Amino acid sequence: AFLNGELDEEIYMKQPEGFVMPGCENKVCKLKKSIYGLKQAPKDWHDKFDTVVLSNGYFLNQADKCVYSKFDASGKGVIICL
Repeated sequence: AFLNGELDEEIYMKQPEGFVMPGCENKVCKLKKSIYGLKQAPKDWHDKFDTVVLSNGYFLNQADKCVYSKFDASGKGVIICL
């Protein structure tokens, strides 16, 4: 799930063991997406999830920011709890 998060800042990391490019051992990798292990990965993923769910007509519960709901005129609906 965290791989779907969008980074808000530039983050660089050392080349992973086993994937070091010959002749470029001193270069680093610039991340384009969030990865597991980043401190901000959960927040980046939640921000993207929040944007997508809210853009699809769900409402954010004000008492618990991890609960989303969407109901139709007949009262049938969906509740998403993270």
